[in-house]
Amino acid sequence: MHISASTPTLDQATDPKALRTAFGAFATGVTVVTTGGAVPHAMTANSFTSVSLSPPLLLVCVAKSAMMHRCLGESSFFGVSVLAGHQEAAARHFADRYRALGAAQFAQVDVELGKVTRVPLIADAAVGFECDLWRAYDGGDHTIFLGKVLSMRQRTGSDGLLVYRGRFAEIAHSPEGVTA
Repeated sequence: MHISASTPTLDQATDPKALRTAFGAFATGVTVVTTGGAVPHAMTANSFTSVSLSPPLLLVCVAKSAMMHRCLGESSFFGVSVLAGHQEAAARHFADRYRALGAAQFAQVDVELGKVTRVPLIADAAVGFECDLWRAYDGGDHTIFLGKVLSMRQRTGSDGLLVYRGRFAEIAHSPEGVTA
C-alpha cells in the first residue's frame, strides 16, 4: 500500500477551515430557506437534499448558531426556494450573516407567499417547496430539519444556481443535455 503525501492527516480532517475547503469541492445547488408568521426570516443554504418520495420529504441542515435555527425551531412550516441561475444576488442577500428578522429582510427581493402555508418563497426561483416541519435530528454543530412537502411549484426552463469552492455558477441547459 502506498500513501501519498496528499493524504490528509487527522489534524487536517478536524480543522474547520480545511474541512470547509474540502467540502466545497462538492458542487451543490443553492437554496433559500424561509419561515413565515409574525416575524419571517430567510437564510441561504446549500445543505439541502431530497429524502423520500413517499412520504415526500426533504432536509436542510442549519448551524445551531444561525438565527434560522431558532426560527425553524419556533415554526411549524418552512419554505425552500431552489434558486435559478440568475438569482446570485438573492443568494448573497440571504447569507446568514444578514442577521435581521422580519419583513425588512425581504424588502430588496421579490417574494411570493406559498398557497398552503403562506411562507415566503423567492419569486422566479427554479422550484419552491412549502413544508411542514416533520422531524429534527442532532447533527453535531448543525441540526438536520426534515420537512414534509405540502406543495411545490416549478418554473419550466429555469437554469439552476450552483456553488463550487465558494463560487457561484449557473447550470445551462442545452438540447443535448446539461452543461456547466
